[in-house]
Parts: sequence; C-alpha cells; structure tokens
Amino acid sequence: MSSDSTSPAPGRRISTGIAELDNVLGGGLTADRSYLLEGTPGSGKTTIALQFLLEGERAGERGLYITLSETAAELREVAQSHNWSLGGIELFELVSEEGLDPDSEQSILEPSEVELGETLKGVRECVDRIRPTRVVFDSLSEMRLLAQSSLRYRRQILALKQYFSTRNCTVLMLDDRSSDPSDLQLHSIAHGVITLEQAAQEYGSERRRLRVVKMRGVKYRGGFHDFAIETGGVSVFPRLVAAEHRREFSDTLLSTGVPHFDEMLGGGISPGTNTLLNGPSGVGKTTTAVRAGLTAIERGEKAAYYLFDEGMTTMLARSKAMGMDLQPHLESGMLQIFQIDPAELSPGEFASWIRRAVETDGVRFIAIDSLNAFLQAMPGEKYLLLQMHEMLSYLNQQGVVTMLVLGQHGIVGDIRSEIDLSYLSDTIVLFRYFEARGNVLKAISVAKSRTTEHQGSIREFRLTNTGVEIGEPLKDFEGVLTGLPNYRGETALMSAEPAAGAE
Repeated sequence: MSSDSTSPAPGRRISTGIAELDNVLGGGLTADRSYLLEGTPGSGKTTIALQFLLEGERAGERGLYITLSETAAELREVAQSHNWSLGGIELFELVSEEGLDPDSEQSILEPSEVELGETLKGVRECVDRIRPTRVVFDSLSEMRLLAQSSLRYRRQILALKQYFSTRNCTVLMLDDRSSDPSDLQLHSIAHGVITLEQAAQEYGSERRRLRVVKMRGVKYRGGFHDFAIETGGVSVFPRLVAAEHRREFSDTLLSTGVPHFDEMLGGGISPGTNTLLNGPSGVGKTTTAVRAGLTAIERGEKAAYYLFDEGMTTMLARSKAMGMDLQPHLESGMLQIFQIDPAELSPGEFASWIRRAVETDGVRFIAIDSLNAFLQAMPGEKYLLLQMHEMLSYLNQQGVVTMLVLGQHGIVGDIRSEIDLSYLSDTIVLFRYFEARGNVLKAISVAKSRTTEHQGSIREFRLTNTGVEIGEPLKDFEGVLTGLPNYRGETALMSAEPAAGAE
C-alpha cells in the first residue's frame, strides 16, 4: 500500500462509478478536488470519465463534460456502445463549427492569446450557469497547444484548479500524454494522478493496466492493476495481496477418492495446500484432478475447474467414459468448469475470477489445467510467477484445496519442464511412463509434501472405465522414473491390457 503521510486526513469521499477502482483508491476520490487521468489514445480515459459522471447522476449530482477534443455526437456514440444514456449530463463543446471555420478571423486551432482567453472564459461561463458537482475536462493537450509556453500553460491550469475548487467541483482532467514524458507539471498540480496504459501483444487482445501515481492524503493500493473495457464500462481487477485475505479452516486431511493415492500422500490432502501433478502428456494428470474434484463434490464441497488446454466437451465425455459423470454436478451448481482462452485473459482478470469463485460462490476445490498454457500464453508478463505465487498463497490462506496440472516434454527417458514451479508447490506428484514386459505402463510417486509424512514408493498407475487404479509399490524395479527400468524380482503388475481413456 502507498500513502502520502504528510497530507491531511481526507474529506468526504465519492465513488468513481467503478467499485474496483474505488477499492484501489482506498474508498474513492476526495470530493471537491482536481484529478489528472492520463493515458494514450484508446487507453480508456473517456469511458472512465463517463462512468464518473453517470455515477454522479445516480447520486443526484449535476455532471458536466467539457470537451475540446471530441464532439458531443462522438461522446453519445461512446455512451450508446455501452447502453448508457447521457440525457442527464451536460455536454459542452468548446470547439464549435464557427470556431473551425477557416474564414473565421479567430480559430480555435490558432494558439493565440485571445483564443486561450476565450476558451477559459467559455469554461467559466458554462460552470457558473450549470453549477455542476462533477466535471470532466477533455483534454489538457489542447490547452497546452493554445498556451504555447509551458509557463503560461501551468498558470492557466493553476487558475482552472483554483476556480473549480471555489465552485465545490470534483474534476477529472484528461490528458493524452502527448507532451514530453519527463514533464511532470500536471502531476505536481493535481490532487491525484491515475495513469492508464495499453500494450499490444504479439498475439491476442491488447492488455490494459492502471496505476495510481499519487493521491494526496489517502492510503491507496499501489502498483499496477489490470483492467478491461467491456460493454457496460470499465472493469478493474485490483492486484491481489494474499496477506489481506485470511480465514480459519479445519486441518483434517481430505480424501482424493483413491485409497492407495491417499496412502501415498500420508493420509490425504491437507486443506489450504496446492498439489502439482507433474508428467508427460496423456499419463493421467487431468483424470486424477477430476477424480479428486469429484470426491470433493461428493462430500458436499463446491469445485471449480479451469481448462486452458482441453475442450470442455471432450473432458466431460472422457470423464463419463471412466465412470465420473460430471454433468449432474454442473447442472446442480456444485461444479463450475471454465473454458479459458489465455490469449484473451490478463493475469489480473484470472485472479479476480479465482477470488469470485472462492468468496462469492463458496468454492473449496480448484483445479488449473494446465499451467503450461496459462504461463506461456503470456510471454510479456515478466512477473507472472510472482502473481502465481500470490494467488496460490491466497488460496492456501482461504483453506482451498488446489490442484495444478503441469505438462512435461518427452514420453520416456529425458523428461523436461519449461518452467519450474516446484518451489511454489506444497505437494508434488510425479507421473511417468515406463517399459516393462513389452508394454508401456504408467507409474506414480509423491516426491514432496510439506504437511504430511508421505510415502516415497513408486507404484503402478492406470486408468480404467471405473476411474483411477493404483497398484502395489514396484519394489523389484530400478529406474522406473527414467522410463527404462531394470527388473529384479517377481512383483506382480496390474493387467497390461489397454485401459479406457488417458489424459
């Protein structure tokens, strides 16, 4: 969290019209102050500004949108795209048809002393006539052009700020950041500064994020916060801080639904832990996660499954073929399955989905399948692993059982992972293929558990039309995890006949 400790205590707070942005701001904006909302064209300034005015209208406050850069018709088109009506908001265009007439003696496009004076005079007359409570001034870049010199520009902005404060107006001043990035004059003048950023990805939709640069006298949530522009307005996804979310929960071990697997785990899964299912493609990681989730549902807990790789239809059909029919639980609401396109999803939005599932829907079991798609579909997210760490810490502190599926390269022999998440995991389960008696079989082993005395044995593992089966420890084999073991005894293997389904 960040704050300005030298400033006085904040006065009356008002909402921006975006609940999550109010959360980032520590409760909204201090009334009767001027704020700078800056960002490049297309970053979302106009949408946020309109939501700010519409919130005021709902609260019975007069709103005024002063525009030098967009016409009233363009603003109404923006509002219409979100199904909004601007009927209760005054739109004041400082750029008129007469002002743009090339034959006019004085044009708004001429940065002269007279034009700047006329512009400011028009603003004051409009405010005095309407007496608004909330004002949007769009945009300061045109004011900068009219002023010509930085000194004169600063004086005029200071004069506007003082004028608005005497009229008890809360003002959002928009700026497109077209000036020198090192010029921080506006930052020093404004009571608070919110910066919007938009970045294009090599594949997928653009990513947007915001940051509160300063907010005098208010404790706000620092750092970057992802946001999205959707039909209906801007949705902000506050950065997740796990330390702010703690709850009490039972430490009773929970069953996975496979007795031998519970034995290997030291009695079951501890609430508030995450389990990493690690292995090559098709070895049974997804099926194991589905079995554990279905067991959670059967004991009365809600579950959520986030699919990044496999299609939901395929997953449902394959699970049903192995005696795990998920459709009734989907219909009852005990199970939620989300088919996710990671190219269209920001990490902040995904974290907000997780929070909503836990805090609103009461979900106690979560599976993420797979981490490969989630992590690698976002190559530009430098701190994605840190975000993943924060999200897993949050789930652990909420007492949620989390299962993470991580695919590895290779089938037998040299098995590799592009990403190492072992340090984030409370429990690590290894799945491997191995060759024995002319057949390719599967093995499972628990490599790590922070909360239980787990077994170190390696057991045969297979998928059948009744679900997951785990055999006795492979005591007479050496090198099973390498895929090419040596057989040194008479250990009985489970049937090597083809089993139904895989991953």
